[in-house]
Amino acid sequence: MKTLKFRNSNEEVEVGKLVCVGRNYVKHAEELGNEVPEFPLIFLKPASSLISPEANIIHPEYSTEMHHEVELVLYIGETIKNADDRLAEEAIKGYAVGLDMTLRDVQSNLKKKGHPWTIAKCFDTSAVISEIVEKSEYRLKGDERISLSVNDEEKQNSKLDTMIFSPVNIVKYISTIMTLEKGDLIYTGTPEGVGRVNRGDIISASIENIAEFKINVL
Repeated sequence: MKTLKFRNSNEEVEVGKLVCVGRNYVKHAEELGNEVPEFPLIFLKPASSLISPEANIIHPEYSTEMHHEVELVLYIGETIKNADDRLAEEAIKGYAVGLDMTLRDVQSNLKKKGHPWTIAKCFDTSAVISEIVEKSEYRLKGDERISLSVNDEEKQNSKLDTMIFSPVNIVKYISTIMTLEKGDLIYTGTPEGVGRVNRGDIISASIENIAEFKINVL
């Protein structure tokens, strides 16, 4: 059983499902040659893929091109279905910094064949999350800076207000498709600048006023 940890709190919550949003920044969609979506593109990761920064990211043997993707993560603290703006906002109880590690070579090959690309996203250690900052401690303004460095070289640097779909709109949309429950996490997409990481690299991820961490790739 995986549990979430909170800043300034001893509470531990069992992890539910990880719902991830793709192509939520225009420049990231463009850098991969994808169309800008009309609605949030979502996929799932299993709870078993989630690790804290105290662990290590393990590079799978079946890939030669693993990419970093830094993201704002929303912590869902109550059950909602078909939420309106108010209920969606209320259900977001906290925020975290996350990594959605992606096997880009595997993903590209599977997409060319028209196959699902689950194994490019759902491998063990493919999702990293910082401690959660509860909304009661800090309320997201939307203009916070999100950034990532590899071996102290900056690769990603943007602002959260350049997201195509806001956190509230993402939660609203997902809740029309599936029930969201306490312990669920929503990875809200990554800005431009994604790229390859190798074994031995150190990834630094940060969102202004939320959290930052470093993690090793093995």
